Amino acid sequence: MAKIYIDNQEFEVEEQNSLLQTCLSLGFNLPYFCWHPALGSVGACRQCAVKQFKDDQDTQGRLVMSCMTPASDGARISIEDPEATAFRASVIEWLMTNHPHDCPVCEEGGECHLQDMTVLTGHTYRRFRFKKRTFTNQYLGPFLNHEMNRCIACYRCVRFYQDYAGGTDLQVFNTHHHVYFGRHEDGILDNEFSGNLAEVCPTGVFTDKPFSRHYSRKWDLRGAPSVCVHCSLGCNTNPNERYGRLKRTLNRYNHQVNGYFLCDRGRFGGDFVNSEQRLRQPRLHKTNGFQPEPVAQEQALQYLARLLSETKSIIGIGSPRASLEANFALRTLVGEEHFYSGLSGPEATLIATAAHILQNGPARIPSLQEVEQADAILVLGEDLLNTAPRLALSLRQAVRQKAWGIAEELHIPPWQDMSVREASQQQKSPLFMATSTATNLDELATHTYRGAPADLARLGFAVAHCLDPEAPAVPDLTPPQQALAESIAESLKKARRPLIISGVSSQNQALLEAAGNVAWALDHHRQHPAYLYLTLPECNSLGAHLLGGASLDKAFKAAAEGKVETAIILENDLYHQADQVAVETFLKQVKHVVVIDHLHHNTMAQAEIALPASTFAESDGTLVSSEGRAQRFFQVFVPENDIQESWRWLSKAMAAAGRKEGGWQRLDELTYACAGALNSLNSLGSITRAAPGAEFRIQGMRIPREPHRYSGRTAMTADLNVHEPRPPSDPDSPFSFSMEGYPRQPPSATIPYFWAPAWNSIQSVNKFQEEVGGPLRGGSPGARLIEPRPKAKIAYFTQIPSAFERRKEQWLVLPLHHIFGSEALSALAPAIAERVPAPYLALTPEDGAQLKLDSGDEVNLTLGGKIYRLPVRYQNALPPGTAGIPWGLPTLRGIISLPAWGQLSKGTP
Repeated sequence: MAKIYIDNQEFEVEEQNSLLQTCLSLGFNLPYFCWHPALGSVGACRQCAVKQFKDDQDTQGRLVMSCMTPASDGARISIEDPEATAFRASVIEWLMTNHPHDCPVCEEGGECHLQDMTVLTGHTYRRFRFKKRTFTNQYLGPFLNHEMNRCIACYRCVRFYQDYAGGTDLQVFNTHHHVYFGRHEDGILDNEFSGNLAEVCPTGVFTDKPFSRHYSRKWDLRGAPSVCVHCSLGCNTNPNERYGRLKRTLNRYNHQVNGYFLCDRGRFGGDFVNSEQRLRQPRLHKTNGFQPEPVAQEQALQYLARLLSETKSIIGIGSPRASLEANFALRTLVGEEHFYSGLSGPEATLIATAAHILQNGPARIPSLQEVEQADAILVLGEDLLNTAPRLALSLRQAVRQKAWGIAEELHIPPWQDMSVREASQQQKSPLFMATSTATNLDELATHTYRGAPADLARLGFAVAHCLDPEAPAVPDLTPPQQALAESIAESLKKARRPLIISGVSSQNQALLEAAGNVAWALDHHRQHPAYLYLTLPECNSLGAHLLGGASLDKAFKAAAEGKVETAIILENDLYHQADQVAVETFLKQVKHVVVIDHLHHNTMAQAEIALPASTFAESDGTLVSSEGRAQRFFQVFVPENDIQESWRWLSKAMAAAGRKEGGWQRLDELTYACAGALNSLNSLGSITRAAPGAEFRIQGMRIPREPHRYSGRTAMTADLNVHEPRPPSDPDSPFSFSMEGYPRQPPSATIPYFWAPAWNSIQSVNKFQEEVGGPLRGGSPGARLIEPRPKAKIAYFTQIPSAFERRKEQWLVLPLHHIFGSEALSALAPAIAERVPAPYLALTPEDGAQLKLDSGDEVNLTLGGKIYRLPVRYQNALPPGTAGIPWGLPTLRGIISLPAWGQLSKGTP
C-alpha cells in the first residue's frame, strides 16, 4: 500500500495503479476519454491532467497526465489546482472544435460520456467560428451506425477492436488532423464483439443500429438485471424496454463473468422477444388447425385442468432454456418419475459426463475473469468464438500473461498498455488449439492440431498420460503426436494456472473424458487445482441436468409402449432435439399434447392446446451457467394479453384441477421449494442466495426499474385516458415498475441501471465498484453451486477411441458452429438474421478434387437416409475424409446427430 495526498488529503491506496484509476476509485470526478479500465492507459487525449508536486514545500508543481502516472508512495497531486483545471478546460475545448452541435438529435444523448466530461470541466461556451471538418460515414453492417463527425480521436475504438478483441477490419486512417476510424471500404465489421463499440465509444461515432430503428430517449427506458440466454456462459445483461417492446440490451458489469463486454449474439439476439412469431394468447387445436379465435385464459385453464384430472398417464418434458423454477414446476405437476429433461439421449449423456467431471474431481471451474489469469491453455475440440464467444475473448487476454510477466521484470506497470506491448514484442503464453477446423483463435496459438474428434481425444488422453503415468496410455501414436503431447504436458506442468477447455459442441464424449483426465492428472503436480472449463449448449443445460429427469429417447419409448396419454412440453421445440421421424411418431402416439412456449414452432403446430409463455424479459427465474453459477434474471416489463410465466400456467392448472401440490403464488416460494427438494441446488451455494428475494427492501423502499430522469409516464396512455394508471405490482422481485424507490446503490445482483450524479454514460459503473475495474460493491452476482474436491479419489477414464480412419466413398460429417445461426432464439432477431450464413458443405480441396468439384458447386449429401443438396465451400483445415455442415441452421435442423458418416455425390446441373 502507498500513501498519497490529493488536494492535501491523505489516502492509503494500491501502489500498482495509476493516479487516474486511484482518483476515480476514491470517488473523485476526474475527466478522461482515452482511458478505459479494461484497455489500460495510452495518454492520447490529455484530458485527465492534474498538478503533481515534489513534496509539501513545492508550490509550483507540474502538469502530468494522471492516467500515465503511478500512484507511488508519497505522491502529492491536486485536481482542483487552477492551472490543472484551466488545462483540462482547454483540452475539452479543442477536442470539441470539430464536434457537431447535434446533441438534441444524437442517439448518444442522455448517455454521452463526452457530454458528462464537458459539463464536468465547465466548458459551456464555444468560441470556434470556422468551418468544421466533415467526413463521409460508412455502412458497417446491421449492428452499428457510423457518424464520424462526432469523433474526438480518443482511439478507444481501435484499441478495443484490434488489441483487445482481435479484429482486423477496423483501422485508423489519418492525414494531419483528419483522423478517420473505419474500414478501408464500406462493409460489415466481422469481429464477434463489434457491438461493444457502441459502449466503448465515449461520443456517438458508433451507435446501436437495431435500437435506432425503434429509438426511445435513454432516460425513458425501463430496465432490470438479467442473464443472457444465448449460450451457457451466463453473461450479465441489462435489457431495456419502452411501450411494451424490448428496445436494446446493454452489458451489465460482473467482475467474475463478462466484465465490461458482451458478444454480438448476446447484445443483439434479444430482439426475438418482439418477434411476429410470438404466441400471445392461448389457442386450442382443432382438426383444421388452430381455431381462428384464441380461447380465454379461464377456458384454457379449465381445459388443462380437465386433462390433469381425467388423464392417468401424464409426462412432462422440460427444457434446457427454461428456468429452474419452470422446470421444477412441471416436475412437481407430473411427478419426478414422469419428468423428462427435454434433452436428446446423446446430449443428455454428454451433459451428464461433463457434470460428473466437474462435480467429482479436483479441478476448479474458473470464472471468465479467472480464465484471463491462466498462463498455459489447452483447447480440445471447441471453436470457442462460435460456441462460447465471451470465453474466447477472455482467452485473448490470457495469452498476454507472458507479456505482463516481461513487463514486471522491466518494472513497467501493467496499465501502461502500449509500453507493455512494445516490451513483449507480441510474445504470448502457451495456447494449444486442437480442433477439427480452423478457428479465429488460431493466430494466437503456440501450436494448432487438426483432427477428427476421435484423434483430438486421443491427443488429450496422451497429454494426461505424459502428466501422470497412471493415466491410461494411448496406443499407436505417431512420433509427431507423441512429441506434441509431451510439449503440451510440459507447458501445462510449468504453468502456475493451467487451463483445460473442452465442451459438447463436437458431440464426442471421449473429448470430455480426455479433458477431465488432463485436468485430474495436473493435480499430481500442483498444490492448487488446475482450471477446467467445459462449455454446454444452452443457457440452463447444467441446471436441467441438476434437476434430473430421463432423456427424450426414454419418453419416446414410453409413448411407443402406450404408457403416455398426455404430454406437457415446456419451452422446447422437440424438432430441435431429436430426429424428425421420431418426434412425429411420438406426437401421434400421444393423445393429448400441451405446449407452453413463447414462440410458434413445429411442435406447437401439432399441440392440442398451446399456452403463451413469457420470455426472459417478461419473467423472473434462475439459470445455472456452465461455470456452475446460479444467477437470477428479473422481469423488465409486464407482457400483454394472457402471456405469463410458464410456472404460473402450471401452478394455476394444478389449482384448477384441485391439486394440493404447487399452489405457489410467488417466485420465491417456488425457488425455495426447488432448493429444498434437490441437494444439487442447495449443497454449496444455494440458488436462494443468487439474488435478494421479493421481500427485500432498503429503508422500506423497493428498487426502481426506471431512472429518476424517467419522463412522460403520465403521457404514455394519454390517448386512452387522461388519468395516470397505477403501476403494476410485482410480487416476485424487490423492484417497482416506476421511478419511485431507493435512490442509491442496491445489492449488486439487483442493479437495474448504472447512473451516478454527473455520470450519465455507462462509465458510471465506476461509481458502483469497490475499486475501478474491480468487483461491484457487495461482490459479484450469483452463487456458485460447484467447487473442486481436492481430496477426491480420481478414477481416470480409460475408454480411448481408435484413431480416425477414412472410409471408401464415405465422409465423416462434423457439426460446424456459427455464432450467428447456430442458436435458434437469436436467429429470430432481424439484425442477427442478416448475419446467418447460407447452408453449405465444407470439404478439403483434395476431397473436392476426388469428387471433381469446384468451390460453389452443388453436392448431394446422403445422411440418415435423407438427401441434402448443398453448395461446396472449401476449408483447408478440415481433416481429410471429413466434411462439415453448419449446425443449427433452420434448413438443416433435421440433422440432429453428428458426427455421422454420409455419402457425397456431385449434384446434377
